[in-house]
Amino acid sequence: MTQLLDNIEIETAPNPTIAVVWLHGLGADGNDFVPLVRELDLTGLPGIRFVFPHANTMPVTINGGYVMRSWYDIVATDLTRREDEGGLRASQLQVEALIAREKARGIPASRIILAGFSQGCAMTLQTGLRHPEKLAGMLCLSGYLPLSSVAGAERSEASLGTPIFMAHGVQDPVVPFARAEESRKVVEALGYQVEWHAYPMQHTLCLEEVQDISKWIRKVVA
Repeated sequence: MTQLLDNIEIETAPNPTIAVVWLHGLGADGNDFVPLVRELDLTGLPGIRFVFPHANTMPVTINGGYVMRSWYDIVATDLTRREDEGGLRASQLQVEALIAREKARGIPASRIILAGFSQGCAMTLQTGLRHPEKLAGMLCLSGYLPLSSVAGAERSEASLGTPIFMAHGVQDPVVPFARAEESRKVVEALGYQVEWHAYPMQHTLCLEEVQDISKWIRKVVA
């Protein structure tokens, strides 16, 4: 049994019928995107439970072995050389455990959105493509597709019905824009419907993006 990660929960109304599991980036924690709940302005929608888990801590090679919250180790700046497959798969199980808890609390997979920024985006794709059911959506911000060479063989048939929102900053110095575009092309080639957005920003979020995310959430839970 996978131990449930510590997490922050915010419910927009009692007895929520929609869940959003939002995964933070390297070195951050679940608090990072809590302020976004208000900024998204999802008034008029049924109650939503936002779940912001804290990744476990581990030494991160690219940061000199410094121990920080991380979903998996990053060995090289190009992000894809010598990927930490073991770490990715272990965190995938932890994310699946969070999805399972929402289902146990009465929210079906088709009403659960998996979201993530940067490393959390990588985990969203790692988990969402392999999840055995259609989710409400995958929200993939400023990240990339990990283990891309095996994604086609490992993706579930049901997940092909999950809508995907991918967004990236054209001036991103952390995850290069070209890397994100390459990931989008792979995901589309696998048969997924991707709503793609590029913004004039670095490794962050911008107001226009927040507005686009709000519209997309409204669309996929309509």
